[in-house]
Amino acid sequence: MIACDAHPEVRRDLDGIWDVIAEDSTAAANKVIAEILDRIDALVPFPHQGHKRLDLSSRPLRFINVREYLIAYAPDEKPLWVIAVMHGRRSPQVMAAILRGRE
Repeated sequence: MIACDAHPEVRRDLDGIWDVIAEDSTAAANKVIAEILDRIDALVPFPHQGHKRLDLSSRPLRFINVREYLIAYAPDEKPLWVIAVMHGRRSPQVMAAILRGRE
């Protein structure tokens, strides 16, 4: 990730995503992770392009999708702070709990 920081658990998020996809194809896993990292890099100059999800957090976070994954980040932090990368089909309660655990 360029010009941003991430919660220590984000590495585990990405490793978990890679592991699941790599069961079928390591090339596909590498491609998805590269897309996620590229999207995070693209957020740095325009951090407010994501959307709010008040159902997941009352904090001033933004969210953006890459394929079926949801990137949660703090747009006003300098450098940009990535909090989580989660599968977007998880229940909102589970996603909210993950975010609460990473305050």
